[in-house]
Amino acid sequence: MTRTTHHLLDTLDVIFLGTIGVGTIAWFARKQISNKLFGIRSAVETKTEASKIPEKERNFVKIMREQNRRVIFFYGSQTGTAEDYASRLAKECSQRYGVSCMTADIELYDMSYLDTMDKDSLVVFLMATYGEGEPTDNAAEFWEFLNGDAPDFSQSSEEKPLENIRFMVFGLGNKTYEHYNSVGRAINRRMIELGATRVGEAGEGDDDGSLEDDFLAWQESMWPAFCEALDVDESSVPKGLRVPQYKVQELESSDTVYLGELTEVSEEKATIVYDAKRPYLATLTTRDLFSVPDRHCLHIEVDLGISNLSYQTGDHIAIWPMNNETQVNTLASVLGLGDSLDSIVSINAIDTTSSKPHPFPVPTTYRTIFRHYLDICTVPSRQTLAALAEFAPTEASKQCLETLSVDKSAYKLQVIDAVRSLGEVLELALASSEENRQIPVPFDLIVESLSRLQPRYYSISSSSKESPRTISVTAVRLDFQPTPERTVFGVNTNYLWNIHTTLHDIPTTARVYPEYALAGPKGTLMSDDKVARIPVHVRRSQFKLPRNTSIPIIMIGPGTGVAPFRAFVRERAAQKTEGKPVGDTWLFFGCRHPDQDFLYKEEWPGLFDTLGESSRIITAFSRETAEKVYVQHRLQEVGQEVWGMMEKGAYIYVCGDAKNMAKDVLQTFIGFAQSFGDRSEIKAQEYIKNLRSTGRYQEDIWS
Repeated sequence: MTRTTHHLLDTLDVIFLGTIGVGTIAWFARKQISNKLFGIRSAVETKTEASKIPEKERNFVKIMREQNRRVIFFYGSQTGTAEDYASRLAKECSQRYGVSCMTADIELYDMSYLDTMDKDSLVVFLMATYGEGEPTDNAAEFWEFLNGDAPDFSQSSEEKPLENIRFMVFGLGNKTYEHYNSVGRAINRRMIELGATRVGEAGEGDDDGSLEDDFLAWQESMWPAFCEALDVDESSVPKGLRVPQYKVQELESSDTVYLGELTEVSEEKATIVYDAKRPYLATLTTRDLFSVPDRHCLHIEVDLGISNLSYQTGDHIAIWPMNNETQVNTLASVLGLGDSLDSIVSINAIDTTSSKPHPFPVPTTYRTIFRHYLDICTVPSRQTLAALAEFAPTEASKQCLETLSVDKSAYKLQVIDAVRSLGEVLELALASSEENRQIPVPFDLIVESLSRLQPRYYSISSSSKESPRTISVTAVRLDFQPTPERTVFGVNTNYLWNIHTTLHDIPTTARVYPEYALAGPKGTLMSDDKVARIPVHVRRSQFKLPRNTSIPIIMIGPGTGVAPFRAFVRERAAQKTEGKPVGDTWLFFGCRHPDQDFLYKEEWPGLFDTLGESSRIITAFSRETAEKVYVQHRLQEVGQEVWGMMEKGAYIYVCGDAKNMAKDVLQTFIGFAQSFGDRSEIKAQEYIKNLRSTGRYQEDIWS
């Protein structure tokens, strides 16, 4: 018996060690494995594709030397702002200071060559922080590489492999989040640790304040430091005419014309992989969750079909919008393109080293560019207005644009606070002229000044365990009046609402809503028999339930902040039905009135019956009585019980408004640690901070 047992233990040891070994290999080879399993594109795909598509050069240092570029502007961008800032700096670098440079999407290049940059060159990072201190999707690989214990650079294995490198950094963040600008700060710190020398001060922009003003303020000290580092005499640089970044050419005809497709046509035999660069056209169904005529919240079911897309409970879905026809026609009219909207146009980057030869799929039409490709509804920057002032047709219109570009108060009042789009600002500038109603701006400058229209992200409100091929979205239609005479409509939620009213034949009301070209490019988004599709992709999130189902959870989600918690509750109920041990599940939900906007009101009773008596939903209705009651008030009412759950290892989840609700809830939990945990304020803050660092206090918030 002893011998047999001895051999059995040996066998188990071998199995155990083998499992660890395989797991270790799998971890280090995870990228290659995922490529095989999920079809993620590698540098060279099939032999057929490799013979047709030349491999793109990933050694940016080699490109810089071949093209005599001294400066490279890398951007990590989620919404297009960091990319826009990189382009603006590159333009200033070359046109004002005469220094040859290039912009670069950081995910397109092999950053291990960073150690080989020439001593007289400069690298500039424009890096946005996304979510809870996370890098943007396109910067994730660089983030992982740079923050490794010992980054494997191409040549140097020294302790300070970047000692010959000079760099600058500007971070884009939002102070309403705890990890404000953590990516920019970490890159700054890590570059210095690896031996690099920072030129000038590290810049930070706050999107909760004025990101644009922060960016302009940083440049006041950045450019002098830039000139000193590169030995550039600004006074000796010849001032010339504006140098276009793009060449715009109108075509008589073209065999291929893109009418809103988000990606260029792929090779017929190539395997199509749907992701952020190639969204999937998913069918959808909709229903309105609100029961009041002037407010609407859509529950949307998105069918992933046979695509490679998948999701996990807690992830986000990206929906690619289109601009409404009012904004399209306004901008076209003021630019003098009203009669040329359907003209075919090709747009190419003049810089042959540009990481993007075209700003969007071309050839296309002016109408398509305004409708699908450019973010024409966004507020234009002061720098953009200054550039456009040169082309104003009258002194009055020129003076208006110049004033808005230099006077911060006027710009805030008439552009920022009024939420005017570029077309609306140009209309404002021309308002004093009865004859000149157009501004003949070169179209390449419009393309250069406006960012690419970006997807909108939503917390998924379905459980992947319960519905793995269907994603639920919960979205409130947004519109507001910044001034009594003007209404601003949310770009994507009104697009989705327009789809909803079309699918359900809802008649128009007295209130005028913007219209959208729902059919989409070549009728791909809305069929004649009213089958609707929207472009989507899935983005992974760290907002996840604990692996151990028996751990209690506390969720706080007012309004549409309840979306991921619908998914969490449904997942826990499904696990309970399977016989798994499920810990106490508490949901704090708030809205205005139980009879108006109580989201998923009919679902909760059955779900919490399944979860058992120790689980519950606690509601706060702010407009039901004269006294406004919010979720933090309900938390305080059961503070002792909540603290007891926390002491038992409960996970806390907060979703919704970052500026007010999330801060108030955080302070409530800090108060619990003081009053029930007998901690000082500092110790209570440290306690909550530790919960964050260990994943027991998670936020999915927005401002």
